[in-house]
Amino acid sequence: MSETSDFLVLGGGIAGAAASHHLAEHGRVTLLEAEPRPGLHSTALSAGLFSEYYGNRAVRTLTTASRPFYEEAGLLRPRGVLALAPPGTGSAFEQALRSGAEAPEGVAELEPDEALRLCPIVRPGFERALLRRGACDVDVAGAHRLLLRRGRVVTDARVTALSRNGGGWVAETTAGRFTAPVVVNAAGAWADAIAVLAGVAPQGMVPLRRTAAVVAPPDGHDISGWPMITDIAGTYYARPEAGGLLLSPADAAPMPPGPVHADPADIATALTRFERATTVPAGPVRRSWAGLRTSTPDDTPVIGEAAGAPGFFWLAALGGYGVQSAPAAGLLLAHLVTGTTTPPPLSAVTAALAPDRTARI
Repeated sequence: MSETSDFLVLGGGIAGAAASHHLAEHGRVTLLEAEPRPGLHSTALSAGLFSEYYGNRAVRTLTTASRPFYEEAGLLRPRGVLALAPPGTGSAFEQALRSGAEAPEGVAELEPDEALRLCPIVRPGFERALLRRGACDVDVAGAHRLLLRRGRVVTDARVTALSRNGGGWVAETTAGRFTAPVVVNAAGAWADAIAVLAGVAPQGMVPLRRTAAVVAPPDGHDISGWPMITDIAGTYYARPEAGGLLLSPADAAPMPPGPVHADPADIATALTRFERATTVPAGPVRRSWAGLRTSTPDDTPVIGEAAGAPGFFWLAALGGYGVQSAPAAGLLLAHLVTGTTTPPPLSAVTAALAPDRTARI
């Protein structure tokens, strides 16, 4: 097979899908996915939380700019996040209040009895509590399907060589040869490896394992309306999920790119932290898994054209913010690729997301 398009997108997770969605307004898009179907790795394993309180300023800007896409598609459901401050964490709590005040729907500090009404199994003894009211559940699978509709998707197309030839890019894959003037590197944990194939400097991305387990709900409680609960330092979280409780120790162990599996020790840590924060034992584990979230050293996505490689664009390192920020990240990428004017507020964070930002710091 040999095929020519206007844009090649490498990677079919939520980032690549968002790139394909927005670029399709400007020409023919071919999305190349190495696996038998798109989104098998980080996207399929996402906890599915939309939070404008999570991440640095650039990430939060992308997240807020993504909300209209999700709201118009009916893909958000109110959840909220209840963050508890154990003794001795007052400084971190004040910082969370300050940063939360910048969100479109600010945080609210709660009295202890208010926190207990929201989640009656919380163990008393915390010093303070706040509610991130605007946080929502996301229908991740629905969002992914919607974003993939506009472009052509080719599966089982692992890239084996990538080179610039005659003003365009040629991708040799296990499904054939594909060419285009522009290639978008949205390969997630494999993004640096793709860059090396193309002769482009890697960005120092590190895939990090995140573990989750779903346990049976506590007896005698209707958990459907509970918020996600966490501590102010973010060392665990628990939230309703498919009739049970999803628990995570918020781990971030560096791993090589590829499939990962839950470590029993991490599952045990999640159960222990949950039981320390609540008055009920963790229920039996129904299922567990682990996924990769790939980040740069400054924990900020990389979006933009590679220096010295015309037509090679990055859309990678969305880290733990991929689902919540992907629609706007894909829109920004499309503006940069096509040279059209980037509207605010995305224009304000373009430099912070650029691939060469570390060279300018």
